[in-house]
Amino acid sequence: MSQFDQYAESYGDVVNQSIAFAGADVDYFAARKAEDLLAMTTRLLDAPERLGALDVGCGVGVTDRFLVDRFGELHGVDVTADSVAQAARNNPDAHYQAYDGARLPFDDATFDVVFAICVAHHVPPMLRHGFSDELARVVRPGGLVALYEHNPLNPLTRVAVSRCEFDEGVVLLSRGDSSRLLEHSGLQVVDRRYIIFTPWEVPRLQRLERHLRAIPLGAQHCVVARKVATP
Repeated sequence: MSQFDQYAESYGDVVNQSIAFAGADVDYFAARKAEDLLAMTTRLLDAPERLGALDVGCGVGVTDRFLVDRFGELHGVDVTADSVAQAARNNPDAHYQAYDGARLPFDDATFDVVFAICVAHHVPPMLRHGFSDELARVVRPGGLVALYEHNPLNPLTRVAVSRCEFDEGVVLLSRGDSSRLLEHSGLQVVDRRYIIFTPWEVPRLQRLERHLRAIPLGAQHCVVARKVATP
């Protein structure tokens, strides 16, 4: 995954080239996922400003730009040191560090919310259980783990992935794959849905999407699981 070092300065441009046909840029999709994460956190846990969150695979901090002022505390980690440095410049109020990709540099039960946005498909399939186990380890009992991933059932998503330089050779996860991954780590799935059905910032269309969440045509999917508190 050190291949991402070369994209620390050009990440946005590379993604924008791959999704240019959609008529929206990387910031639009990042903002939509941030809004979804905040709404989900409020609905299932508590007000974000009362919570500590961890972005695993934060990259250059594109999504964090829409979260850093909303969570009480926001941390981010990535295996790419150059990307982490860029994220820190982009979001000086967040806390970033590089890690080895195996063990997250935090104690058990540190965070209220742990999320990974379009990261798991970059993890080799044989290492994904370990990746998920680490997400589960650092979230507190009662806290939430959220996986956002590209929806392989959406043909336009597949086009975008095929055009993205750093997505070459990746194995995408279905919504069921994401669910099973979190369940394997002992987490209880509490929400799963498809998101981002249109690339247009039209409030009426975005409100309509709430009724389409079970239809497998969204550009991406989200699976949310809770760490069950033990007696």
